[in-house]
Amino acid sequence: MHGRPQGSEAASFFWKYIDKVEGDDPIAVLERQLGSALALFAGITEERSMFRYAPDKWSTRQALNHVTDMERVFTYRALWFGRGFTGALESFDENAGEVAAHADRVSWAAHVEEFQQVRRATMALFRNMPEEAWSRSGIANGNLISVRSLAFLAAGHAEHHLALLEERYLT
Repeated sequence: MHGRPQGSEAASFFWKYIDKVEGDDPIAVLERQLGSALALFAGITEERSMFRYAPDKWSTRQALNHVTDMERVFTYRALWFGRGFTGALESFDENAGEVAAHADRVSWAAHVEEFQQVRRATMALFRNMPEEAWSRSGIANGNLISVRSLAFLAAGHAEHHLALLEERYLT
């Protein structure tokens, strides 16, 4: 078993997400989370998906697009370092990414389908990651991060945003 990452395996700002993951098996969390996320999304209409809880905040569509985009970023980094590549990876400006995505032009149903497909790919990547790859690490966004941390980060980041959807968008 891969176990939880140690404190030295990720920059301090990532721990607010990693610590949201219970247990030692991020793949099991990703699987459970997919089911609960899809149930949550099923209760959101196309009209409601355009809701913003404040004028300067993302719409529900933009928030889900952000979760999906970041999951892609985390898994790309995990693939890169897990396969033994050592080159540092650039940072990702989430706000610039959201502007360029034009997420409000994409239907809610399409966002949900895309999230589901990306999550299934994430689970497959980590399920099939060789055991020795889990402890590999590299530099992303100027910080050291391990493959194991990236698996927990994918689950914890989604958990954070799913909770925000429930608390701020659906109340």
